[in-house]
Amino acid sequence: MSVDRNKVTIAPKSFPAYENAVRESGSVLSELDETVGALIWTDYSDPNGLKELLAKNPQLEFVQLPFAGVDAFQEVLDAPVRFACAKGSYREPVAEHALMLAMALGRVIPERVRAKSWGRKFAASLYDANILIVGAGGITEELIKQLAPFRCKITVVRNRVGELPGATNTVQLPDLDEHLPAADWVFLACSLTDSTRNLFNLERFGKMKESAYLVNVARGPVVNTMDLVQALNEGLIAGAGVDVTDPEPLPDGHPLWSANNVIITPHTADTNDQVVRLFSIRIKENLAAFKGLGDWVGLVDPELGY
Repeated sequence: MSVDRNKVTIAPKSFPAYENAVRESGSVLSELDETVGALIWTDYSDPNGLKELLAKNPQLEFVQLPFAGVDAFQEVLDAPVRFACAKGSYREPVAEHALMLAMALGRVIPERVRAKSWGRKFAASLYDANILIVGAGGITEELIKQLAPFRCKITVVRNRVGELPGATNTVQLPDLDEHLPAADWVFLACSLTDSTRNLFNLERFGKMKESAYLVNVARGPVVNTMDLVQALNEGLIAGAGVDVTDPEPLPDGHPLWSANNVIITPHTADTNDQVVRLFSIRIKENLAAFKGLGDWVGLVDPELGY
């Protein structure tokens, strides 16, 4: 039997919004059989399930993955299938969350929400600050827009050569250490790959200003957690805001919970409601592209790992 590019399967769990997105794209929701060419995979935590499904269904030509990060699927990406992820889909809420964490840190909100007395006056402003952002995807593009009113000098660290609109300077990952000492705020918005795992460790924290802040909305393992605890408690950096941790969820009693001037949010930069709404848009876009009726969005490069 030949593959029908109009037929789509959602697995392992379907949602009404995703089913509506399939129908609105002009495609047909179908049980998985040898005629189905497109798969919407909805479970980030089950890469083995996807691997087994692909092995049993060699006719599949396109798989849409649910989140921007595809680090969990590294062993699957070598399959002879076109993969797309949700990179860029959640850029607005995640960039907004990163900005919120930065502003809260600059006004020592972790200290003030626990205060029982009037206390000290302190503020670190984003206005005219030196910003360093690691990663050059949709979150970074959106964060640059949100930072525009603050007149920041923005250096973006990325894997590939190329400028980024709104950035003052764009450099490559090997140049990170050269630019890190000048940064007042460091935002992590990169993919988790072999080159970014434990990218921020005690050595790199030691290169940062004691007055500098770290904000991580990327993946937890981009930062060495225990090194971050030490950096915060020894005053190597001024504070940190993290929406992602390693391990995750962060266990009760973990030393990071009690580290100095840290804000921890439980991977809520994008909520379930936001994800469902925005991922539905990506489904429609890429099902149209699969049928030759539009442009692909968020294609995954297996060699780069994102």
